Amino acid sequence: MTSKPSLQTRAVGYLARREYSRLELEKKLTEYAQTPEALAQVLDALEQRGLLSAERVVEQIVHGRRHKYGAQRIRHELKEKGIAEHLIDTAMVELKGTELEAARAVWRRKFGVIPETLKERSKQMRFLTGRGFSAEIIRQVLACPHEDV
Repeated sequence: MTSKPSLQTRAVGYLARREYSRLELEKKLTEYAQTPEALAQVLDALEQRGLLSAERVVEQIVHGRRHKYGAQRIRHELKEKGIAEHLIDTAMVELKGTELEAARAVWRRKFGVIPETLKERSKQMRFLTGRGFSAEIIRQVLACPHEDV
């Protein structure tokens, strides 16, 4: 007969695979918790021990996404994960410095050719917008796509 793992054991198992925000881990563990209070106690204990960290989640997401996506998309993803606004703002300051460079790299990989028609330009703008780059960054990329700043 096998016993079911405790809530804490499940949580540590999830965190061993990747970083989770408190909200994400709470959603994953809700079905296994006997009471919401028990779940909150486990999550609080994990935060106190340093196993659950919103700062590490932000660092992981920003590091993994900064070369593919713009600041707007990364901000949205962090909000969806329940990250505190002050941590998001700090990450966005760091991202803003490299966003133009990332947008140019993404544009080069996908297109690499200056749009000749309005239809092509619109297609490229929609693509970059979908990746979370701001209108200002997109205009700069399409105005001087090969400029290395």
